[in-house]
Amino acid sequence: MDDIRGVPTSTERAANLEVFEKALRSMQCYRGDPVAILDGALAEDPDFVLGHIARAHAHVALWERSVVPAVEGMIGRLEELGNRANDRERRHAGALKRWAAGDWDGYRGDLERIAAIYPRDVLAVLFGHLADFFQGDRDSLRNRVGRVLPAWSRADPGYGFMLGMLAFGQEECGAYGVAEENGRRAIDLDPEDCWAQHAVAHVMEMQGRQAEGIAFMEGRKADWAQEDNAFSFHNWWHTALFNLDQGDAKRALEIYDAGVRPQKTEIRLMMVDAAAMLWRMHLQGIDVGNRWAELADAYGRGEEHGFYPFNDMHAMMAFVATGRTKDAQALLEGVEAGARAAGSGGAMQREVGLPIVRAIHAFGAGRHAEAVGLLLPVRYRAHVFGGSHAQRDIVHRTLIEAAIRGGDRAMARALTAERTALKPHCPFSWKLEQRAMAA
Repeated sequence: MDDIRGVPTSTERAANLEVFEKALRSMQCYRGDPVAILDGALAEDPDFVLGHIARAHAHVALWERSVVPAVEGMIGRLEELGNRANDRERRHAGALKRWAAGDWDGYRGDLERIAAIYPRDVLAVLFGHLADFFQGDRDSLRNRVGRVLPAWSRADPGYGFMLGMLAFGQEECGAYGVAEENGRRAIDLDPEDCWAQHAVAHVMEMQGRQAEGIAFMEGRKADWAQEDNAFSFHNWWHTALFNLDQGDAKRALEIYDAGVRPQKTEIRLMMVDAAAMLWRMHLQGIDVGNRWAELADAYGRGEEHGFYPFNDMHAMMAFVATGRTKDAQALLEGVEAGARAAGSGGAMQREVGLPIVRAIHAFGAGRHAEAVGLLLPVRYRAHVFGGSHAQRDIVHRTLIEAAIRGGDRAMARALTAERTALKPHCPFSWKLEQRAMAA
């Protein structure tokens, strides 16, 4: 049977495709539990190939070492069902196998090929787009959607979500005007599109429109901040950041407690925004109470060190801020081991992950000149280890603070002048430049 977009599947059960569509919308809106939804279909039909594929991609989207065994198990099941799968589904299984083996570039490439053959395959586009984000490929983040959009029309179910993804890619490529236009169009088509909401928030962040950003986020929170929204923590992070850069640390901390980290989850994807917010306050000397302690405890558990460098950077911030020298050293050793490994993660670590983690470690030890020396060569290449411009701005903030604290007046002034030229309307940027000039 074909799905509602005309993409072929191997199932003969209409009920399977109904459940798949429900799970797909859950993934696109980040509402509810798509894995639990798919489990219901798989309980009825254990041979539902597309259900296993979607379930595996949902695990991959966490981008953690902890999910690798589960993904490998699902790949094994797909191999057992190989004779039942069609061409599209076998290609998805191959892509998943690459990711589990550490070939993250191969995973993205396979999904690109699938989308070229089946341009209305939402799974290939959605999870390829997320993989582009995790690997910091801004051009593909935009172009992956642009390549398939001619096969879509406004009347197609899910067209708005395509526009939301396109908007985020356009924003990361610096096309702020068209990104905001497409993001708002996506929201108009589906108000619950929290990815499009975040794309517009990114535009406002990059343009230094903090006051407008607060109004935009607070005014639409009924559509993106629902209790079962698994992406609301990130949109709350944007809202807190707007407030912090306006100088309202009190409100930023209120949002941190209620929205950014309302639950003490150990999912790294949800922990990085908490660490990033607290680190920005740490650089400004703002007292955050005992918030760092529980976050550092969470980072100290698990076996994620050295797997994904973007997560490692934030873990090091938590250890440095709490003075946990043993944990910091263990993390550093894990990252060094990761940098010696083969695969996409090892390449990320060698190019940017290891020097940035070493820089954060040096900053915490008061070796500010060393931190400056480590960050300067990689600050414009940090996209290699994923995240967005807004998230990676923490590298630039740390670099500037290290230059100021280390007495490198010339570099501090140059870096803050650069920052205010890029964001001339941002109050925080001007305060930072004033500090550099006063030094």
